[in-house]
Amino acid sequence: MRRPGIIKILENDSPPMMFNAGDGFHYEKLPAGTRVIYPPGPVDPIADPGVAIERALLEPMEMEPLHELLFPGMKLTIAFDDVSLPLPPMQRPDIRQMVIEKVVEKAYARGVEDIHIIAALGLHRRMTEAELRHALGKNLMSRFYPDYLYNYDAEDPDGNVKIGETEKGEDVVVSRRAAESDLLVYVNINAVAMNGGHKSVHTGLSPWSSIRHNHTPDTLSNTKSLMDPPNSAMHGSFNRMGRIFDEQFKVFHIETTLNNSAFPAAADFLSKPEHEWSVVTKANFLANHKATQAMPRSAARKIFHSLKAPHRMTSVQAGATDPVHAETLRHNYEQQVVPVTGQADVLLMGMPYIGPYNVNSIMNPLLVYNLLLGYLFNLYKGKPLVREGGVLIGTHPMPADFNEVHHPSYVDLWNEAYPHTNDIREIAHKYEKRYAEDPWYKTLYRNSHAYHGVHPFTVLYWAAHALDHLGSVILVGGDPMTTARMGLRRADTVAEALEMSKDVVGPSPSTTYMHVPPLFMVEVS
Repeated sequence: MRRPGIIKILENDSPPMMFNAGDGFHYEKLPAGTRVIYPPGPVDPIADPGVAIERALLEPMEMEPLHELLFPGMKLTIAFDDVSLPLPPMQRPDIRQMVIEKVVEKAYARGVEDIHIIAALGLHRRMTEAELRHALGKNLMSRFYPDYLYNYDAEDPDGNVKIGETEKGEDVVVSRRAAESDLLVYVNINAVAMNGGHKSVHTGLSPWSSIRHNHTPDTLSNTKSLMDPPNSAMHGSFNRMGRIFDEQFKVFHIETTLNNSAFPAAADFLSKPEHEWSVVTKANFLANHKATQAMPRSAARKIFHSLKAPHRMTSVQAGATDPVHAETLRHNYEQQVVPVTGQADVLLMGMPYIGPYNVNSIMNPLLVYNLLLGYLFNLYKGKPLVREGGVLIGTHPMPADFNEVHHPSYVDLWNEAYPHTNDIREIAHKYEKRYAEDPWYKTLYRNSHAYHGVHPFTVLYWAAHALDHLGSVILVGGDPMTTARMGLRRADTVAEALEMSKDVVGPSPSTTYMHVPPLFMVEVS
């Protein structure tokens, strides 16, 4: 049985709290009366994942068993979630490898020869050969790579096809290979509730001409929580597109959920409440804290990005899109949701070194902004943990550092737009179309390992609801120039940020510290 989430009210003699701060840590004492919410412990994993996967393929939801959908001479396409999750990357064997090997085994047994395996990137960067090998294993790589195991290409002029238009005029464009297949099998890892379902195909196997309809400031402003699909205008768009796709094509979804065993023993201080730290855990924290303060930031990044998570599978379900995803969300919420009474005036959150768009890379200022206001703010069902007009405080140095291979259009947008404006709607109006259609960015996306030219816009738009809701956002330790450019306030310490927040919410604010990682969600009553 998992340990439920812990909610503590700090007293005067409470010890200091650890805050993740990118590639380092803050360690500060919080005032008495602060509510601290810790994530639940890991859900018990499935004892035999191989047996569970086999059962899911034999007993799918509202579809025939997988082997009955396979026949000689057919076209079979298997798509899978890319390197953006899980976070940190899994220790081997990755669940994607385990599932896809089972699917391929059944396909061969039924005489299927035309099999393509596609990393469903959408507008993300291409996975490297090493990343593909880590996710899928040597056998699949040696059998299929590179001709029949490859990265999706949103800019291949012949590789995408429009299959329809929703009742709201949204173009539904998908991978031609997927559309021309007799069966599309989509293999998903559902690490957060916003992923999976119809979103898998209509971001992972769709180009900008389709994604542009649901990644807009207005859509995200009306997405009242990314992690609560019924309250998400973005997911409404995915569902409209998905209905058109499922009416025309046969898609067999295989979705899995993980427990939150996110860090190996040497870094367990990242996921344990401070009051549960052993002598060894304290020693590991102090050693890491001192080392990351002393070493160059690039060295700290390299160490953190080398961590592999001992995630374990807690569920696997297969079949039709909607019933599969409903079951996936049930398991996801079982692991992650902590019931909480009442919103806070001020919400504190430490910010991890890694997000979905800086795996083996650098978290640049736009990605810090996205992580705090897009991901972390949205870790709730129903209503936000911080009240309307409240203050959100994050901890991150936000250096003006960029990976020029992965994020070339981010660099250019930072230098072109941000000296003049940080208004996301103005940026969308002035720059998005040009960046989306720029031939050089397309070349880098297709032939290097660059995110699509329009990708920085999509991550900025995720902040729209938080910007509408919050009275102020303060970054502790943030570089003065980058923080100001992004339109955030800054403080040197958490204590200073808490004092600054009183100008917005009054002299005696209620304060909550949401202790991440590992990721979890709250449901506020």
